Amino acid sequence: MTARPDAAIRALRVGAYRVPTDAPEADGTFRWDATTLVLVELDAAGETGMGYTYADASLVRLIDDHLRSLVVGADPMAIAGIAEQLWASVRNLGRSGLAACAISAVDGALWDLKAKCLGVPLAQLLGTRRTAVPVYGSGGFTSYADDRLRDQLGRWVEEDGCRWVKMKIGADADHDGQRVAAARDAVGDAGLFIDANGAHSSRSAIAFAARIAEYRVGWFEEPVSSDDLNGLSAVREAVGAQGLAVDIAAGEYAYTPDDFRRLLQCGAVDVLQADATRCGGISGFLQAAALSDAFHIDVSAHCAPALHRHVACAVPRLRHIEWFHDHVRLESRLFDGAPEIDRGVITPDWSRPGHGLQFKHADARQYQI
Repeated sequence: MTARPDAAIRALRVGAYRVPTDAPEADGTFRWDATTLVLVELDAAGETGMGYTYADASLVRLIDDHLRSLVVGADPMAIAGIAEQLWASVRNLGRSGLAACAISAVDGALWDLKAKCLGVPLAQLLGTRRTAVPVYGSGGFTSYADDRLRDQLGRWVEEDGCRWVKMKIGADADHDGQRVAAARDAVGDAGLFIDANGAHSSRSAIAFAARIAEYRVGWFEEPVSSDDLNGLSAVREAVGAQGLAVDIAAGEYAYTPDDFRRLLQCGAVDVLQADATRCGGISGFLQAAALSDAFHIDVSAHCAPALHRHVACAVPRLRHIEWFHDHVRLESRLFDGAPEIDRGVITPDWSRPGHGLQFKHADARQYQI
């Protein structure tokens, strides 16, 4: 996808930044104390496009050594052709996982660059369906004491106007019921979501959903591993048979259109999650949303609210964006123009082209790996 010399992508820069969490964090299957962001910047026609992913710093070498030659010199208007070449180039590396995350960061930068070259916000370039997107507060880590859980979830509802909040479960089955009760008490009538990160078996997930029915949980994310399609389907069928109004959600670890198709075809989810930092960037998110629409299933953007803000304004059947504690904190530190909640929604800055973000290189230097 070569371009005229004056219009071609002339430079690619990539860097990794590791930002410590504000406290040790854990979910049902993992613990962490820092989050790594990998940033890609592309230059063309006097503009700089930016994209990013949340992954490992090893992506810097993968992007530098493997993907750079397919991007530099290409036409920034020809995103579909560039993306096709990027995916073909990782066939023997394995498309999912780190390779998909690397492509996601590049693709996000390509869309930002194209919109900036055209002088329009990305949502306008993609085709605006809505001008603002609701978010749900997401945190409630299993490492939190009950008081901190109450405080965090309650603030999202009372101060930020979130209509829903989400907490982690799965690390301590005996204590989880008490934690859910505390969360319900803190958020009143707001929607309460739980996320097991695959910690349960299908049998234990079904039993747990029944045990906490009185707390009106409306969303059960990854009750079992998202690789266990039969297990997800079994949980979804069982909670429906029990008369529980609980949506089963998964998809954050879907990297390719085939991954999303399988989740949808087997009836594994009520809501499909898609993550533009993993599933092939903005291009991959658009594909996931189109598939979800074809199955009459809502889509929800997983994490990275600053990156999802514009594409979420453009896709059909969009339910909400995850306002994830770690990413909100990191994006507000590293990006000028990061979104802020206003009465439970976030809105693109329509005065800025592209994603509407500028990376704070000086502020980020202390975190660079």
